[in-house]
Amino acid sequence: MRDWIVPASNITKSNQEIRMKINDLIYVYCMANGPPVPVHNTGIKGLRSLVFNDFCFIVKYVSESEFSEENFKKNLSVTQWLESNSREHIRIISMLMENYTVIPFKFGTIYSSKADLQKFTSDYSESLIENFHHINGREEWSVKIYCNRKALCEEIEELNEEATRLEKQIMASSPGKAFLLKRKKTDLIEDEVDRICKNYGREYFNDLRNLSESTNLNNLLPKKFTGREDTIILNATFLVSKIKVTDFKNTIDTMRNMDGKSGIVIEATGPWPPFSFISIKRQQAT
Repeated sequence: MRDWIVPASNITKSNQEIRMKINDLIYVYCMANGPPVPVHNTGIKGLRSLVFNDFCFIVKYVSESEFSEENFKKNLSVTQWLESNSREHIRIISMLMENYTVIPFKFGTIYSSKADLQKFTSDYSESLIENFHHINGREEWSVKIYCNRKALCEEIEELNEEATRLEKQIMASSPGKAFLLKRKKTDLIEDEVDRICKNYGREYFNDLRNLSESTNLNNLLPKKFTGREDTIILNATFLVSKIKVTDFKNTIDTMRNMDGKSGIVIEATGPWPPFSFISIKRQQAT
């Protein structure tokens, strides 16, 4: 969706023309289906509504010095700039979600003119209407489930009959045989942890899917990205009808109460802008 202004020529411009070019890129936060969305009371300076073909875009005019393609890529490496602008992006969308059904745009979506934005609505109008219908009255929730493998291993070692039997054999065996039995016991416990984690992930996903309109299974992130010592066993997003959100959250609370001592940690966050459930496709020519 990112459209960029062609680099300016070397032709000398008047001061007025230069001033007009300072904020001539259109940064798009999201769009609503219907009449203009009042943005004057949001407290966000420069925010405005643009309406094309019955679609209302929430935008802000921004400068090439920050948001031209080249400068935007440079700014992505500036931590303070990235954090400030990405937080504002989500904050504005989340604020508007409280009263409107909105299609969120990715951070850094830029159009070079109103004409380009209007062309987008013409090219994708059917898909936009379908997406609005899909997310109307629904919220995106993220659920991540982690397993403390060490805690679960200790629990299995204590309660698993086969692990207990192997431990007794280890205690009564010679050093060489005990070494082999310890390896066997370790493999047994690790396999059991893997089985339990898969079962938890599958069962919990299915339970939450039954309360959702749509779901997405995401990649299981390595520890260097989660910043946690425990292992992620489920990373999913759910599109939940607003009338079922309470049931959805209560189900998660029940899961937590059941497994609080088994090394399983459940994190649920939301509502989020429904990025995971938007798929905009150009309509085919007839």
